[in-house]
Amino acid sequence: MSMWWFVTTLVITVFISNSPVYAYDNNPLQDICVAVNDSKAAVFVNGKICKNPKFATANDFFASGLNVSGIAAPGAGGAAKFVDVNNMPGLNTLGISIGRVDLEPQRFVPFHTHPRATELITVLEGILYAGFLVPDPANFFKSRLFSKILYPGDVFVFPIGLIHFQYNVGNKKAIYLTAFNSQNPGFIFIPNSIFGSNPPIPDDVLTQGFQLSKTQIAELRRKFS
Repeated sequence: MSMWWFVTTLVITVFISNSPVYAYDNNPLQDICVAVNDSKAAVFVNGKICKNPKFATANDFFASGLNVSGIAAPGAGGAAKFVDVNNMPGLNTLGISIGRVDLEPQRFVPFHTHPRATELITVLEGILYAGFLVPDPANFFKSRLFSKILYPGDVFVFPIGLIHFQYNVGNKKAIYLTAFNSQNPGFIFIPNSIFGSNPPIPDDVLTQGFQLSKTQIAELRRKFS
């Protein structure tokens, strides 16, 4: 019996040790796989098709501009700029991307998730309140909040797929870098996804789901559509 457990443990250990634990995206099967942005390509793959390696250049692995803020989203009170496989094709299959967020005082990044990535943020300027929600295993109708007040130099991580937020609680702009262990982490903003869907979720479903009146649902649609 003891030998059986030893062999079983050894097999599990070998499996885990050889699994892609260093990044959520699959490990690459070649040295480089520079993405080809061809919307008319006949082949669809989980990611992007690869450029012939002999045509790759240093510029495929280079991007600039994170020293300045991105384009502000109307009414959002902030701006974001991301470096991912779409503007740095050399990131294809490497399982990583990065971005910069500028958030005005007292403004909030809505509750959202990244279905394909863990997110790591590093505060450069300002004061940020950040947190994420973990389902309560004893009662899945409830969750546990993990949150911190972050200052320049502080780092905080949001585990993959969990609902999280960032809120500038300071009196000046907050600037932070955000890194993902995916070349395409995905963004799902919870309020907008629910109340701004196309086609819209029927009012009867939303009134039942949120225990609100149709008038209140209509107001939420106006805010998040």
